[in-house]
Amino acid sequence: MPAKALRTWIVVADGARARVMLNEGVGKGLSPVPGLEMVDDNPPTREQGSDRPGRTHDRMGPGRHAMEPRADWHRQEKALFAKSIAERLTAELDRDAFDRLVLIAPPAAMGDLRAALDDRAHKLVAGEITKDLTHAGDAEIEDAVGPVLAV
Repeated sequence: MPAKALRTWIVVADGARARVMLNEGVGKGLSPVPGLEMVDDNPPTREQGSDRPGRTHDRMGPGRHAMEPRADWHRQEKALFAKSIAERLTAELDRDAFDRLVLIAPPAAMGDLRAALDDRAHKLVAGEITKDLTHAGDAEIEDAVGPVLAV
């Protein structure tokens, strides 16, 4: 009885886009996983705040100055997007859709993904590539995955 081929999902993501590719063994190459392309509309922080930052008086004298906002809404949205990717991966893991994961993302997005993955998905990570390949073609992604995974 032949051994079952490992289904490896390659997650190519950044803070606003993600897609998943499938590899089913050596020599099989990569193919897109249908329905697993995600895009998040994340405008700059200046467009996400409700209004201008508040103003305050100086402790001494008549001067006033703007207060810095406490939150970077753009950055928070990127972390929430990584969380939604992780939740989707967990749901697919519950369906036994893949056996291993390879994560490809720029450093900040990679950190967000690592933090958002649950323990079961984390154990399936076979490799990580800290590079932004969200706009790369399939051939470039396949070349990048080569050192981590035999495609």
